[in-house]
Amino acid sequence: MPEGVVRMWMRRWMAGLCIGLLILLSPGSGRALGQGRPVLRVRVVHVPVLIFAPLYVAIERGYFTAQGMDVELISTPGGASSFAVLASGRAEAVVGGLGAALFNAAARGLDFKVVGPGHLERPPDSTPLVVSRKAFDSGEIRAVRDLRGKRVSVNVIGSATEFWLNAALLKGGLTMSDVKLVEVNFPDVPAALANGAIAAGMLGEPLATLAEDRGQISRLSDDFINGVQVTAVYFGGEFMRRHPREAVGFLVAWLRACRDLSGDAFRRDAITRIVEKYTGVPADVVKRARPPFYEPNGTINVNDYTRLQDYFRKRGLLTYNHPLPPAAYIDTSFMRRALALAGPFTPAR
Repeated sequence: MPEGVVRMWMRRWMAGLCIGLLILLSPGSGRALGQGRPVLRVRVVHVPVLIFAPLYVAIERGYFTAQGMDVELISTPGGASSFAVLASGRAEAVVGGLGAALFNAAARGLDFKVVGPGHLERPPDSTPLVVSRKAFDSGEIRAVRDLRGKRVSVNVIGSATEFWLNAALLKGGLTMSDVKLVEVNFPDVPAALANGAIAAGMLGEPLATLAEDRGQISRLSDDFINGVQVTAVYFGGEFMRRHPREAVGFLVAWLRACRDLSGDAFRRDAITRIVEKYTGVPADVVKRARPPFYEPNGTINVNDYTRLQDYFRKRGLLTYNHPLPPAAYIDTSFMRRALALAGPFTPAR
């Protein structure tokens, strides 16, 4: 081949290589350098507390990355705010509580589904009802019945936290009508107790143990819930339809992380360091916090959803008249496929 022709082909080859590299390195290309499959950015709404640890473990241990996803976390107080972000297309998934907002959003036909369980609680519960240490030590508030007529907080009215509070009040001989319900974000509860804005409040771990260490709170009740699923993983409809492979992969990563958190996982340094990174609570505090529990095979307890819907209906927080069937807001197909890929959980012996 003549030398001029060789030089021409070499120039064309080098130009093609440069264009290819520019495309590969382009921020909007959606492809990670050195990998052969696209990397999808998945925005996930969450509240940075202990119960959502599977999300943080899956990020830090690369479980989402292995499924072709780059997860971006979006923090909200929870409740309706989570669905507002999901419905607006600003997020693909939510890890959050099962509250009135879930059922109202489903009744309005918002495009989402519950696709897997979050956590469940067993005594001692990881979201206790707390009071100020001063009020407890002075004898002003020593039992749930002492809260009659007083202001008691949840992070979001109409949330799963309210369902927990209702259970704590009933166990202590009161009802929701016996207290004045107000909203206070979890991190603000100790200060609200100290300045008298509230007499008691629900406080999620590990913030409860941290406040206890600081002498700010005492636990008034922490044995009112045993095994009820009150949080879940939600997917937006667009994510499920356009990216079904990644939707299944997300749940594979979630299952792997839930299994990592079985047994005494919350006492291990590797796990507590991850929780510290995402909640801001020191690892040694996380180790002493009351741990949540996770369903290692992704089983959704539909009866719990029915109980929650009935509770919020009686509270007058639902915007519709007839109970929604589970199919209106639950889709188990993605979790079934994820479980087929992950295989059934075998506890360590």
